[in-house]
Amino acid sequence: MDKNTLGHIFDIQHFSVHDGPGIRSTVFFKRCNLRCLWCHNPEGILARPLELSFVPSRCIGCGHCFRACPHRCHGMEAGAHTLDWSGCVRCGRCAKECYAKALTAVGRRATAEEVIQEVMRDQMFYDTSGGGITLSGGEPMMQREFAQIVLAMAKERGIHTALETCAVYDYALLDGVKEHVDLFLVDYKATDPDAHRRLTGVDNAPVLENLQKLYGEGRNVLIRCPIVQGQNDTPEHFAKIAELTRAFPSFVGAELLPYHRLGVSKIGRFGLMDEVPHVGFDTPSRETEQLWIDAVRGLGGRLVNEDVL
Repeated sequence: MDKNTLGHIFDIQHFSVHDGPGIRSTVFFKRCNLRCLWCHNPEGILARPLELSFVPSRCIGCGHCFRACPHRCHGMEAGAHTLDWSGCVRCGRCAKECYAKALTAVGRRATAEEVIQEVMRDQMFYDTSGGGITLSGGEPMMQREFAQIVLAMAKERGIHTALETCAVYDYALLDGVKEHVDLFLVDYKATDPDAHRRLTGVDNAPVLENLQKLYGEGRNVLIRCPIVQGQNDTPEHFAKIAELTRAFPSFVGAELLPYHRLGVSKIGRFGLMDEVPHVGFDTPSRETEQLWIDAVRGLGGRLVNEDVL
């Protein structure tokens, strides 16, 4: 195990309370093998190590980015700062010169040791809340070796570990990784195979197969289900979610995750309009969320969701 193994991450979110039990530090990995139309972390999809965030309203017109950019991507139109994304290679030079933070570089290379040292600063919160570290993304298993080492180092230090994963890969990929995972957060996004391919770009058969294998090995699993109004909020899907929680009684259960529009603004801010598919769906009302929860529970589903009304 080489603690100096390098990986690509785009954020470490501290004091997270939505990615496993207790207060957690969530490490977001770059690269994903899915193309979900509702993705709320589009900056984590592509393999390149850095994305550029551009918020024109923060620009103070200092001109430093114009001089720093080797490809002359920055310009002015009608007094407003513009960026030619087609010519931008995401070198990040302009962001280094932007004092106003209108331009920021998102993503970095880090060693496993650097990640562990950063998350260990939160250990007191793990100890008092039953929290720990969660690997998310992107898809952590797209950087399997790096994920394995980070998880192993966390377990050596007595930190609870969780792995958020799409589970769309051969189960053998988890060999050497699953032994260091206390809780799997497995996405289950659509029941109908055609709908799953339309919404994510891939088939859902590996997800079901891997859930079965995780259950067979006695792994601790929470099934996480993004629900998008008008897309996968179907009786068939709710019935399958309920069925899975009954079929795998040792699992924690399932969690419904109502769609939100965070990813819509990110697509433009990171200049991903031509590279990452995304559709702005409707955000459900609290009443609709409660109807979804009631529907799954009415079918015998074990949900960790609290009532929203």
